[in-house]
Amino acid sequence: MMRFSPFSSRLSTKNPLTTASLSPGQREFLTAELIHKRQVRITRSMLLVLLLALWELAARFDWIDSFIFSSPTMIIQCFWSMAKDGSLFLHTGVTLMETILSFLLVVSISLASALLLWSSRALSEILEPYLVMLNSLPKSALAPLLIVWLGNNTRTIIVAAVSVALFGSILTLHTGFSQTDPDKIKLIDSLGGTKKDVLIKVLLPSSIPLIISNMKVNIGLCLVGVIIGEFLSSRAGLGYLITYGSQTFSCGNILI
Repeated sequence: MMRFSPFSSRLSTKNPLTTASLSPGQREFLTAELIHKRQVRITRSMLLVLLLALWELAARFDWIDSFIFSSPTMIIQCFWSMAKDGSLFLHTGVTLMETILSFLLVVSISLASALLLWSSRALSEILEPYLVMLNSLPKSALAPLLIVWLGNNTRTIIVAAVSVALFGSILTLHTGFSQTDPDKIKLIDSLGGTKKDVLIKVLLPSSIPLIISNMKVNIGLCLVGVIIGEFLSSRAGLGYLITYGSQTFSCGNILI
């Protein structure tokens, strides 16, 4: 029996000829899937609106202290005032630039390191416990040391962000590379191929989904690392805004 996935249902709804060729039971299944997805989207939106409304009402009727917990309207007013004076875009741009730089460094260094470990079994066995140890270290505790070593500058923030994502990324990629289909590798070897042929024709093509999923995780970790670095060593950025707001309880005009 042929099974129909949500992906095929989307294709079917966009192609009248395909929809017309479906049986009544298949149409009923696709219709039920579309209704289910619509209900999920509507419920998500209603839940978000309900939570924001409860938050606003709690602040207005003094069920919570609006000075401590704020409210949606106060956040919108703060956002609008910072957007008008340009400080929001300035600090967001600084954090975005630092995140992109650290992300590119993490992707390139982790991919090169994982390939190096894959190419040398002895090297991977020697370095693996050190990578596990470095990955388990609390990165926020290293931030003050990075300030002492590198100074109070943007370089420290980028290094802090790289340290958050790098070692876990290397371990993930190396584990994935080590699990490459051995039959395909034996086939390349039996045909007289070299390790370079295995890398180009088998390892990298089969590891593209792993690399992409690893990049998705790294972009979030790099942002977290940048914010941690900006807490301790910055004069601009979203982390600086958070620190400034926690100290002054104000979102005033914060310009560099």
